[in-house]
Amino acid sequence: MLYRENGQFKTSYRADQQIFPILQDRWFMVALLLAAFVVVPMVASDYWFRAILIPFLIMALAALGVNILVGYCGQISLGSGAFMAVGAYGAYNFFVRIADMPVVPAILLGGLCATVFGILFGLPSLRVKGLYLAVATLAAQFFADWMFLRVKWFTNDSSSGSVGVAQLQVFGLPIESAQSKYWFCLAFLTVIGLLAKNLVRSAIGREWMAIRDMDVAAAVIGIRPMYAKLSAFAVSSFIVGVAGALWGFVYLGTWEPAAFSVDLSFRLLFMVIIGGLGSVMGAFFGAAFIVLLPIFLNQFLPGLVAMFGASINTAGLSHAELMIFGALIVWFLIVEPHGLARLWSTGKQKLRLWPFPH
Repeated sequence: MLYRENGQFKTSYRADQQIFPILQDRWFMVALLLAAFVVVPMVASDYWFRAILIPFLIMALAALGVNILVGYCGQISLGSGAFMAVGAYGAYNFFVRIADMPVVPAILLGGLCATVFGILFGLPSLRVKGLYLAVATLAAQFFADWMFLRVKWFTNDSSSGSVGVAQLQVFGLPIESAQSKYWFCLAFLTVIGLLAKNLVRSAIGREWMAIRDMDVAAAVIGIRPMYAKLSAFAVSSFIVGVAGALWGFVYLGTWEPAAFSVDLSFRLLFMVIIGGLGSVMGAFFGAAFIVLLPIFLNQFLPGLVAMFGASINTAGLSHAELMIFGALIVWFLIVEPHGLARLWSTGKQKLRLWPFPH
C-alpha cells in the first residue's frame, strides 16, 4: 500500500524523465545514501570494511563499466581485467613520476589510460562480433599481462612487476584507515554511478541499446555503429580503469600483474550475468552476490558437511565455490536471463499493484 504513485502528477516532460520519477524511490535512495555514508561507518568493523564493503564498492564500479559495454551495447568483452590493470598501472605512473600528484587526478588519468587501451582493442568490434569479439578482447588480457611483466618502465623498474603506493591523501586528509578508504571508494561509486545512470538514459545510451538489439537496423535509421561501439568501449574502459586504480591504490596497496588476471575478467562477467544485463542496479546486485557468496560458503559449508560426519578443507571449499558459481550461472541463464535486477523490478511492480490481481 505504501509503494504507489497515485496522485503524483507530472506537469512537464522534464519531471516525467527523472531518474526516479516515483517519490518513494527518491526517498529510498536518499535514505540509502545516508545509511551508506553515515550509519555504516558508525557500526561496521574493520573486518567488514576490508573484507566485504571496500571490495564490494570497487567490484560494483567495475561491474557497472562492464555492464555498459556488455549489457547496454551488446559487445562481449573478456578483457576487463586488462582494463583494470591499465587503470591501476597508469594511475601508479602518474602518481610516482609527477611530483606532488594528487591521488584523485592520478586515478582519473589512469581511467583515461584505460580508455585509450579500450578503444584500441575495441576496434575489432567494427568488423567482428560475438565469439570472435570475445577472443579479440581476450587478447587484451594476455597483452596486458605481458606488458606489465616484461616492460619494466611501467613498474618503475621493479624486477618482479610488483608496485605499491602509500600515504595517500585527499585535500590533506590521510586515506589510511579502513573507514576513510570506504568513504573514498563510496564517493567514487556514487558520482560515477549517477553519471552512468544519466548516460544510459541519454541519446548515446539509446544508440548503444539500438546497436545491441539490431545493429543493421540501427545503421539504417542513421546511428553510426563505429561511434556507438567505440564510445561504449571508451566509457566502459574508463569506469573499469578507475575501478582498477581503486583496487590497486585502496584495496591492495601493493600489487602485481597477477592481481588482474583473466580470472578477474570472468568474475566481472559473472557479476553482470547474475546481476542483470543492461541494468545499473544489476551491477550492484551482481557485485554483492559474488563478494558475499565465498564468505557465506566459508561459514556455511563446513557446518553443513560436519552434520554428515565429514569435513572439508580449504581446497574443497574453493572447488565447491567454483561449482556453485557455474551452477548458478547456468541457472540464471535458463530461468532468469535478466538476472537479479529483473527479480527486483518484478517485485516492485507487484508492490505497485498489490493487493489487486495482476
